[in-house]
Amino acid sequence: MGDSTLADTNIQYLAVIHGAEEVIAMLNCCDFEEKQILYFNNGVELATAWESKKLNIVAIISQSEILAPSGITLLEAFKNKGLPNVPFFLISNQLNSNLRKLALDAGVVDVFKAPAKMHKVQLRVNFLADHWKDIKSKVHEKVNDTYMVPRGKRAFDIFFSGMALLMLSPVFLIIYLLVRLESKGPAFYYSLRVGTGYRVFKFYKFRSMYVNADQRLKDLKHLNQYTAGGADAPSTPPVAHNAPVETQKAVSPTPVTTMLCNDCLKGGKCQFPVYADKISWCEKDYASNKKSAAGSAFFKLKNDPRITKIGNFIRNTSIDELPQLWNVFIGDMSIVGNRPLPLYEAEKLTTDKYALRFNAPAGITGLWQVEKRGKGDMSEEERLMLDNVYAKNHSLKNDLRLIFKTIPALLQKESV
Repeated sequence: MGDSTLADTNIQYLAVIHGAEEVIAMLNCCDFEEKQILYFNNGVELATAWESKKLNIVAIISQSEILAPSGITLLEAFKNKGLPNVPFFLISNQLNSNLRKLALDAGVVDVFKAPAKMHKVQLRVNFLADHWKDIKSKVHEKVNDTYMVPRGKRAFDIFFSGMALLMLSPVFLIIYLLVRLESKGPAFYYSLRVGTGYRVFKFYKFRSMYVNADQRLKDLKHLNQYTAGGADAPSTPPVAHNAPVETQKAVSPTPVTTMLCNDCLKGGKCQFPVYADKISWCEKDYASNKKSAAGSAFFKLKNDPRITKIGNFIRNTSIDELPQLWNVFIGDMSIVGNRPLPLYEAEKLTTDKYALRFNAPAGITGLWQVEKRGKGDMSEEERLMLDNVYAKNHSLKNDLRLIFKTIPALLQKESV
């Protein structure tokens, strides 16, 4: 079908996104009756063709993790663009009852765990596509019962972040210039984070490492604070789960070919991308090997030589976090709340024990930062429990108290 040719609206199309070879082979064996399959590399490509060629899309299958960019985030993007409401299916490697509920609540009609069974996909797609009009007319719109930021808190966030952005604009300009002058590469980067109600958004920071930070890792293993003797550390040490994501291939001045982790290999391409300018890389590149590494489970350097001079300063003063004021201003986050998590961490926290943390505002600072930051004795379990405590007890009064406690917590005792 040429770019200038409008599609025949009598032809029904089944759109497939991110189809790996085994998925394509399975779908080609299915009997989708009169429906023709169209394959797309990503959601943007599908949306463009859908609008420009007036495609009669009757169903969509996306091979993606539920919280990844081509999962429920893509479905929400289609809705925001005003594209037709059609059955949206996911084929995912990670699936449990809570993840399935999260997907269904977001509007996904069904999730198949990879490798998907041909007869199940064929049956569900045909039935829902053929009866979608009747099904939609009998389904009442679900009331959104996720956390909504109170008006008072939102007004405070807009006022505080707006004033801070205005007053700190000279600081932004100075830091921007210093970062660019000291080392090549973009001054800012963003990664995808999961915040309130499992909503995914772009999370901004200043870069604080050299452009070849990832290449320096193998030469620094003997300095790892978590490895006894240093010699047993893995040749490509994993990074702590709460380490800044720019320790990865964020700031390379040219595109880098990144080895995919096991989860991404199953999907055929990266499910956890991070972006800087026109470059993207996998945020889970190192973290995926954290548990299986022969040496330390974490990689942490005191006076890390990968960090630039200005990077060391902006980290210890938390100036690298200032771009998140923009996230607050546009409503992605609040000043005070639970820290938003990377996609690969959030998808593991869908049980009742941990899901409560997402029923609270995502924030720049919060309870666990004030209580534990810089003390070096905080376990992941303790951090998650503090997140739940905040979710149960947060209020504007308590938020103000945490803000006043944040400033001394930012000044860490060690350069780590």
